[in-house]
Amino acid sequence: MRYIIIGAGAVGGAIGGRLAGAGHEVVLVARGAHHAALRDCGLRLKVPDGEYTYRLRAVTGPGELGELRADDVLVLAVKTQDTVTALQTWGPAPVAGGGTAARRLPLFCAQNGVEGQRLALRVFRHVYGVCVWLPSTFVEPGVVSAGGAPLTGMLHLGRHPHGTDGTAHLVAADLEKSHFEAPVVPDVARWQYAKLLSNLGNALEAVAGPVAGGEAMALFQRVRAEGEAVLDAAGIAYASVEEQRALRGRKVDLVPLAGAPRGGGSSWQSLSRGSGTIEADYLNGEIALLGRLHGVPTPLNDLLQQLANAFARERRAPGSLPAGELAGLARLAEEAAATGAP
Repeated sequence: MRYIIIGAGAVGGAIGGRLAGAGHEVVLVARGAHHAALRDCGLRLKVPDGEYTYRLRAVTGPGELGELRADDVLVLAVKTQDTVTALQTWGPAPVAGGGTAARRLPLFCAQNGVEGQRLALRVFRHVYGVCVWLPSTFVEPGVVSAGGAPLTGMLHLGRHPHGTDGTAHLVAADLEKSHFEAPVVPDVARWQYAKLLSNLGNALEAVAGPVAGGEAMALFQRVRAEGEAVLDAAGIAYASVEEQRALRGRKVDLVPLAGAPRGGGSSWQSLSRGSGTIEADYLNGEIALLGRLHGVPTPLNDLLQQLANAFARERRAPGSLPAGELAGLARLAEEAAATGAP
């Protein structure tokens, strides 16, 4: 199989690089300066066991590949806010022997949150969810780091909305030869919703800095409790913290890498690059949506969603909101929700 990584940034670049290192054929899809660097110099992947350069085909869209192959696997690794554009670009791409990518090829959504695969299922017939546990960083154009050890990451796979099949097992086998653990499960959404609860801290980290100790950790616990209350009210199952810890153990411990500091997670990285967008609408915003649907107040997730979007829109530096100021805003939001004030 040939793997086409649509969005070869931190997560996509790490997956693509590791697959290439295990001997699999990989195409990287990127844009702008990152595409130019990948095309001209290859992908530089910094990992605990060394730094590798992979000279892989790099394209900006399907037109540069001609007809896609019937054995192509599409891995969608763009941020959720870029999903619709990617689907509109790749869905109509012709496949050798007739038909289009949307009708014939498998699409694996290696994204945070749960909305990307729902959007994909409107276009593609064969959609797979991926629960991404993969600490990685976009260092600079052409350079990606992934500091997990001894494994680079853990990627639960399953069909969306549920089930498994032979394609999922084939892809999992390739990933497990490429420094990943890739359990194939019939209920991948249960793991993705558990990861969503963890990702509710992304906006908190992005606007106010590391979630470590004291006030910041206490705030995150309240943010997460809102998320759990919403999922419970909606009847949505999610893996427990204990189940996740038991499975992951010490398999993906984060190791510092020389020349590739990890300043923060995906939302922090969006602000640090000044991209102008952030994924908060599909993380904290997912909880806000479900809260409105099921009558559960979510003042803290509403607040973080609004702040993260404002930071992205105004291109403010990550971590620049003083923790005390954020704590005050959080108290006001909770008080307003409790009293019914606007």
